[in-house]
Amino acid sequence: MRQALTVIGGGFAGLTAAIAAAEAGAQVTLYEAHHTFGGRARTAEGPYRTNEGPHALYNGGPHWTWLKQRGLLPALAPLPPLEATRLRLRHHGVLRRTPPLGMLKLLRHTSLRAPVDVDFRTWATGLVGPEGAEAAANYSAVALFHHDPGALSAAFVQERLRRATRLPPEAHYPRGGWANLVDRMATRAWNVGVRLEILSRVDTLPTGSPVIVATSLDAARRLLRDDSLTWPGGRTVLLDLALRTRRGDAFAVSDLDAPGWIERFTAQDPTLAPAGEQLLQGQIPIAPHERKADGVARAEHLLDLALDGWRERVTWRREAVANGRTGAVDLPGTSWRDRPAVDRGDGVLLAGDQVAAPGVLSEVSFNSALTAVSLALGRRSLDLKRA
Repeated sequence: MRQALTVIGGGFAGLTAAIAAAEAGAQVTLYEAHHTFGGRARTAEGPYRTNEGPHALYNGGPHWTWLKQRGLLPALAPLPPLEATRLRLRHHGVLRRTPPLGMLKLLRHTSLRAPVDVDFRTWATGLVGPEGAEAAANYSAVALFHHDPGALSAAFVQERLRRATRLPPEAHYPRGGWANLVDRMATRAWNVGVRLEILSRVDTLPTGSPVIVATSLDAARRLLRDDSLTWPGGRTVLLDLALRTRRGDAFAVSDLDAPGWIERFTAQDPTLAPAGEQLLQGQIPIAPHERKADGVARAEHLLDLALDGWRERVTWRREAVANGRTGAVDLPGTSWRDRPAVDRGDGVLLAGDQVAAPGVLSEVSFNSALTAVSLALGRRSLDLKRA
């Protein structure tokens, strides 16, 4: 008799868990509260194809191979060679083309393993001085979404800094937005026998079979009535803009004086906006005491420095705050192993980007989903090569 399994949540983690469990022979039902799958990886419908925050798919992790083996990777947006030269860095209030020497020296220390129990600012300052340490910490915000990256565990920040600055780039973007990847995963789930229930919000845990809760940690805490399900995350202002195209606009702008990043996504994928328009997204981390307006003002200042006449070119604009929705951050003395455990007991398991699993960004969701499935089915390992 096939093992029954319930998955709650149809984002990247939930779809991964459902596919992996069905491939392993389980009878899977997936419940999604919204009318579409994807969670935070949803792509907006309409002329401006925006995601909820800048999502990147890194090719250095096992989830890349898993997706590729199943034919789930959609066409990827290439980075035009010219655009790679249009990265601008704000340092000491002005735009530059190259980072400060101290930051470059730190990036070359690839053989040094940063400690877990020391904050990044202290560790990096001891190597290259305060200027290079602060610039590197702020640059790492592109993969951290945190208002003070230097205060986080040195090991945690170093891993993300390495991955974000590696050449050739590890970060890739599905052409047309993340919805193309999500649609492929949902189709795969259907084809391997997963029962997909949309517009089905679960308020009470089903009994009698294992349950994988693949929601945000906040939603899992409410559903499981477990106040221990907390972990630090970021709070980030998201600014989406469509501008009339002007030749010579910067591809991306990184703030080295404070955490913040703006990227012109149509430089890689023109399908994200109508012809003649460019789609940009800024992510500006803000502290708990700061307002959305503070982050928006900082984003606009970066735009003033980098994109001539951008205010007169705006054709569409949207602002939002992502609070605790950009993954876990690890404070000094903690690592991913200290986050809320996947196994909650009594057949209840967690999957998502803030639980105890290794990796960067979506890799955490993937790894936690596979761990949850293996525990639910009593398997030491899963056949990840199955296609």
